[in-house]
Amino acid sequence: MSQIVEFFNNNLAARIIFDAYFALFLVSLLLFICFKFRKALNLTIIGLAILAIFYISSKLGFEISTFLYRPFMESYIIIVVILLAPELRKLIEFHRKNDTKTDMIVSSTGATKEAIVDAVFNMSNQKVGALITIEQHNSLDQYSEKAIQLNSDISRELLEQIFIKDSPLHDGGVIIRGNKIVCAGAYYVLTQDESLDKTIGSRHRAAVGISEVTDSLTIVVSEETGAVHVVNAGFMKIIDNKNELLEYLNLFLGK
Repeated sequence: MSQIVEFFNNNLAARIIFDAYFALFLVSLLLFICFKFRKALNLTIIGLAILAIFYISSKLGFEISTFLYRPFMESYIIIVVILLAPELRKLIEFHRKNDTKTDMIVSSTGATKEAIVDAVFNMSNQKVGALITIEQHNSLDQYSEKAIQLNSDISRELLEQIFIKDSPLHDGGVIIRGNKIVCAGAYYVLTQDESLDKTIGSRHRAAVGISEVTDSLTIVVSEETGAVHVVNAGFMKIIDNKNELLEYLNLFLGK
């Protein structure tokens, strides 16, 4: 380490190059976060405004303003990190998506798809809310590990029993891998997409959230209206009948 320090002390050109590189990296990272997340851009503008007021106050000798702004400036970065925690977690999840990607997909049989379709529209007719996520390349183990483990064969009856209104698992999601229900009562990070309709509930926001960080397909049944949606890659599509859902499953999972 001492040799590296000595090298940079004796080499002005290398010191300038690496100094500029590190500064550029920090600026690029901040710009990326700002433009990736609208909230980050707003917080940056607010921070710069507060910094400008603090600088002017200190230069002009405004003691009260300087006294009030100094502790706020010193803690502002921590405040920003706390406020951006959901967006930062989404960014981490997005990069983890590629790390957990595998070439192996456990296929679902025709009987499994039909059981899912029948259960979904039975619950739709009864206005029973449901959240069913089907795993693809990206592993969902980080969500299933925190849920209730089932590892059960898929059946219409079991799916309906899980989401019955008196069930303790009613509010969570079911994760399906191949022909097995891996778990029930799984919870996902809600999407922060501000373009979605404000009336959309937490179940649908959870479905969009998991689709943003994995390549899974999620089926949502609305508890209020009985409407059925499929969600993939942040896109939500309404499904009108059993045949349309079965076609969608065949397209997504393969026949």
